[in-house]
Amino acid sequence: MKKVRVYELAKELNLESKTLVDFLVELGADIKNHMSTVESDIAEMVREHFLESDDELVESDEEIEAKKIKKRKKHSKRDEDPEFEDKKIEKIAKNGKGKVKTKGRTKGKKQRSSGTAVETKTLELPDSITVKDLGQKIGVSPAELIKKLIKTGVMVTVNQSIDFDTAAVICAEYNIEVKPVKELDEVIFEDVVEDDPADLEIRPPIVTIMGHVDHGKTTLLDGIRKSRVAAREAGGITQHIGAYQVEHQGRKITFLDTPGHEAFTAIRSRGAQVTDIAVLVVAADDGVMPQTVEAISHARAADVPIIVAINKMDLPNANPDRVKQELSEHGLIPEAWGGDTIMVEISALTLDGVDELLEMILLVSEMEELKANPNRKARGTVIEAKLDKHRGPVATVLINTGTLEIGDDFVVGCVYGRVRAIVNDRGENIDKAVPAQPVEIVGISEVPEAGDVLVVTEDEQTARQVAEIKRQKQREQELRGPVRANLEDLFAQIQEGQIQELNIILKADVQGSLEALRSSLEKLSTDEVRLNVIHKGVGGVSESDVQLAATAGAIIIAFNVRPDPNALRAAEREKVDIRGYRVIYDAIDEVKAAMSGLLEPEYKEEAIGRAEVRETFRVPGVGTVAGCYVMDGKVTRSANVRVLRDNVIVHEGKISSLKRFKDDVREVLQGYECGIGIERFNDIKVGDFIEAYIIKEIARSL
Repeated sequence: MKKVRVYELAKELNLESKTLVDFLVELGADIKNHMSTVESDIAEMVREHFLESDDELVESDEEIEAKKIKKRKKHSKRDEDPEFEDKKIEKIAKNGKGKVKTKGRTKGKKQRSSGTAVETKTLELPDSITVKDLGQKIGVSPAELIKKLIKTGVMVTVNQSIDFDTAAVICAEYNIEVKPVKELDEVIFEDVVEDDPADLEIRPPIVTIMGHVDHGKTTLLDGIRKSRVAAREAGGITQHIGAYQVEHQGRKITFLDTPGHEAFTAIRSRGAQVTDIAVLVVAADDGVMPQTVEAISHARAADVPIIVAINKMDLPNANPDRVKQELSEHGLIPEAWGGDTIMVEISALTLDGVDELLEMILLVSEMEELKANPNRKARGTVIEAKLDKHRGPVATVLINTGTLEIGDDFVVGCVYGRVRAIVNDRGENIDKAVPAQPVEIVGISEVPEAGDVLVVTEDEQTARQVAEIKRQKQREQELRGPVRANLEDLFAQIQEGQIQELNIILKADVQGSLEALRSSLEKLSTDEVRLNVIHKGVGGVSESDVQLAATAGAIIIAFNVRPDPNALRAAEREKVDIRGYRVIYDAIDEVKAAMSGLLEPEYKEEAIGRAEVRETFRVPGVGTVAGCYVMDGKVTRSANVRVLRDNVIVHEGKISSLKRFKDDVREVLQGYECGIGIERFNDIKVGDFIEAYIIKEIARSL
């Protein structure tokens, strides 16, 4: 018999797919999501149920719920009302019975009420406060406070200040709970407003397209934009503002025009979570490539659903089954194979399958129940920003919630402003912007950064104050430097509660070593900290790996491979910890020791130079000497060296000879040529790199 997909049945019955999925699961059907199928006889039963018995079912449910509530109120009145007995006694007293008891119980009741009021009293205090002000706040004379402070060993006068911790100790003796006063910027940027479910409205999904180079991301974006947007415009081409909206089946979809996962990560690294769905584009003739794997890791780190678009199906050598097989090895199993990943075969050039892709995006957004409240002050995220010579600082903002209107005062990151103009993705001036709508806004004091959060404030003065506070905090943060995970202070961070999850990026020379290392490390997870391998790959450590590590706060473990110079510079700049190992047990033991607080590093490796082998010479009685050009840093006679071939270590040893022309030298600086001989190693080839490093002894500081 013919099977029916759940979403098709839901569309037929004018129901949400999620409602129908929940109903079928309650009946015991083996349903996973909206793409699952049901037998035709079950589908017929569902049709009869919803078409004939809908009103009765609702009425029955309402009656049952009303009875439950009534019964619960009747039987739990004593539990819900702690003063139930007191009220009962008062009632008896009014009737002239048990007067003496009533009086006693009433007194006890008053005492308990008073005690309860003191216990539940909370007070917000600044970082420091004078004794006089504290006494006024808690209703105690300054003299009494000074006596208590002297008992605790603090000698102060009435006009001297005490810190927050000391004030908290004193307040605790009066059953007063204190908490620090939140600064203005924390109050403004903290979204504590709970929206009424009745005010929430369905908003368009926000989609980011990711994938490998030349797999058709830009072609797909252009194809969707021209067919869905430009076709309805008199002017033709849409104005590029970093994001745009298209319409399909009467519903809108917002696309972020940031092809590639670098821009995606750049925004996420600043704390912004704007993407609802990631579309992974894979070429049917090329398969899964390194950047495809990285894109999967970035999307998973952001915890967003992934839809796979298998592109270039119009080519004669397209092989979608091979693509599905390769993707399943990375955890993306197609629904046709029993998995939960939607895969759509398309051609971005001919636009075949694009309609189905848009329909799948709408289905996933329906299951995610994407809603926002337009009837509140706007909050948004900056997608990109620029300095226009005519209009001044201009920012492309994606509205997350609320409605942004002309004349609104706002703060965005460390800058502030007032909305003077709002321009949509078609270049039209509009009066307001609603949730999930990308717009350009004019009227900012300076150019903000991508990923900054925009919040509408009460007035311009508040916005100016918040921007100044944020700017001061940013200045202090830059002086302190970013906090990154590293093995040296891992245990200290665990003890302080800063780390509950240790993210790791694994790079190795072969796939077998990679899998063995991954499984061994994941077994080290404990109750205090869980190890999470967010990305793994074969080959040297790249700059993209360092960028992902910086965003996710991860440690990079390089097994038998080395980072390239760009990756080293990026790691130094971002303060990312890269650990290199030759023995798998060393990596496991060090991570285990770091987690248990037993790590005692006595030596630290420091790379001092890198030289490229441009020629080799055979010297009788000496062996092979490498004619080298020093690319970075310097090479010293006493340094240890590694020979790298395609970023894979082929030998580690010491320098036996270092010469400039015929002279022995102690060091050769960057930009100079030299001859390098390596102890007991003659298999040097043109194109190899020699990395010089020294071992520094350092003191442990925890």
